[in-house]
Amino acid sequence: MLSLILAASIVPCLVPAAPVAVPVWATPDLQDHSAAGARGSRPPSLVVILADDLGWGDIGCQGQEKILTPSIDRMAAEGMRFSAGYAGSTVCAPSRSVLMTGLHAGHTRVRGNRRVPLRDADVTVAELLGGEGYRTALFGKWGLGNAGSSGHPVRQGFERFFGFSDQLHAHNSYPTHLWDGEERVELSNVVPGEGEWGQGKASERHDWAPARIHREAMGWLRGVPADEPFFLYLASTIPHANNEAGADGMEVPELGVYADRPWPERQREHAAMVSALDRQVGELLETLAEMGRDEDTLVLFLSDNGPHREGGNDPDFADSNGPFRGIKRALTEGGIRVPFIARWPGTVEAGAVNDSPVHFQDLFATAGALAGAAVPPGLDSRDLLPTLKGAGAPPAAPLYWEFHERGSAEAVRFGRWKAIRSPMQTGAVRLYDLTDDPGETRDLAGAPDHAERVQAAMQIMDGAHVPSVDFKSPAER
Repeated sequence: MLSLILAASIVPCLVPAAPVAVPVWATPDLQDHSAAGARGSRPPSLVVILADDLGWGDIGCQGQEKILTPSIDRMAAEGMRFSAGYAGSTVCAPSRSVLMTGLHAGHTRVRGNRRVPLRDADVTVAELLGGEGYRTALFGKWGLGNAGSSGHPVRQGFERFFGFSDQLHAHNSYPTHLWDGEERVELSNVVPGEGEWGQGKASERHDWAPARIHREAMGWLRGVPADEPFFLYLASTIPHANNEAGADGMEVPELGVYADRPWPERQREHAAMVSALDRQVGELLETLAEMGRDEDTLVLFLSDNGPHREGGNDPDFADSNGPFRGIKRALTEGGIRVPFIARWPGTVEAGAVNDSPVHFQDLFATAGALAGAAVPPGLDSRDLLPTLKGAGAPPAAPLYWEFHERGSAEAVRFGRWKAIRSPMQTGAVRLYDLTDDPGETRDLAGAPDHAERVQAAMQIMDGAHVPSVDFKSPAER
């Protein structure tokens, strides 16, 4: 029985090294969607919008009733919403490392929030697409290497970077400076006792970083030549809290429509932050349409992990994790299941809802297929383009996570089953049936008829973890 369980669940999640024979943009069905001018001769472009600590349930199309997100909901209505979309980790830096490298948290370089940069040998989505002639830019939060390191965005395939290279700096929505490449750009905010990385709480607030970053991004986008494809990575810091501001950490310049809501102050601020992000999504979509790039640009909307309980925010107030248990820093579904929406007018069916489990690691192979590029061997990534074009579920494969804080934990989803082990490698395994129990309220690991599934889960987890000198499990220390 164990061999049958493993055979059904351990499908190699590798991407062949051979080049794609026919670029996806050259196929007749995509040519039919081409507009006049340069569109027919260039591959499709790619935009990835990454929210920061936005919960699965924080958007209207997934049941949110308090916070208004019309532009994100429009994306879902005009595209495909993956109800089982997963982040790469339950905290920001490793989740972003998974997104950029196509390697899950047991393989990728950055597996925690410590300052461990990507290496020169690491290949990112930006390097892959830049090698295919794409213009590449990152606006927002990076977290995978600061100025002067091998992991800085300009050394990892991005020709333009503007924002926060450091995740601690990114806590502060009113910082004294941002970074343009490796050059410091001064802002008019005042931050008494500013920390080494630019963190702190501003005493004078003039320049709200998310707005400044968004303006820079739209300016860059409008300047992309009509005959060139682009990869735009919009890594927002919304609605992350300023952890250094304590219980006053939901920093937003105005409350907008929430000013008169009879809610706690922090919840009005949280809602205003989410709606500000939504307006930026709307401006992006309008800009693509104005440029005539709407129908040849795949836009993905994601979040790096589940909702937070920081800066005075209460994720229970607006049911930010929806029907799922746990928040940021948990490997239960509420910590890792996130918004995952794809919009590509004329290619992705409008209003489609797909319940296939998909994962940050899948961006790499999908981007490679979009550009007709050969991708490195040995990735954990799957090409989602056939699924986006209506061909059904992606290849079945276990999805794996590691977490290196709070004593460590690891998790795997295989089919309808989810297992969590804490501490990693040595702890007890909990087993859940996500089909019947998406809230993970009933641990089935102790039931005799699930013993072989528990063993299968342990074997998957043992095989998925490759030791790292920087992120050791308790058993490896």
